[in-house]
Amino acid sequence: MSQNYEMIYILRPDLSEEQANQAVTKYQDFLIKNGAVDIEVKVWGKRRLAYPIQKKLDGIYVQFNYKADGTQIEPLERIMRLEEDVLRYLTIKVEEDLTKQTSELDSNESNSEITEKQEEAEDIKSKASESEATETKIVELIDSEG
Repeated sequence: MSQNYEMIYILRPDLSEEQANQAVTKYQDFLIKNGAVDIEVKVWGKRRLAYPIQKKLDGIYVQFNYKADGTQIEPLERIMRLEEDVLRYLTIKVEEDLTKQTSELDSNESNSEITEKQEEAEDIKSKASESEATETKIVELIDSEG
């Protein structure tokens, strides 16, 4: 029976884009050869780590979402454990309802986040223009007194 899985792993930050893509392709191909389907790959890019790992402060984050029977997890994690390019990895089983809710939240959240940021930018612009007007009045007052 197929289950939904999510795997997040962190690659060394000093890998070139080509090397990182090769690593992603290698693990994706492994999953395909071992019966995983509906593989969705998200490369988050280089991000700051919560704590240093192997004296590294950054890492290249990659997320796989896929459907499989679970037999792929142990061999894939074994390969990653032996690889020098992989700093950390974690695989979790995801409930299907949760996956749908998360994707819906992501799309709704991104739209509302954009609206919030636009409103925030407008507020900042109006406050800046108010501040400039106040500054101009102060300068005029000082000049007229002097």
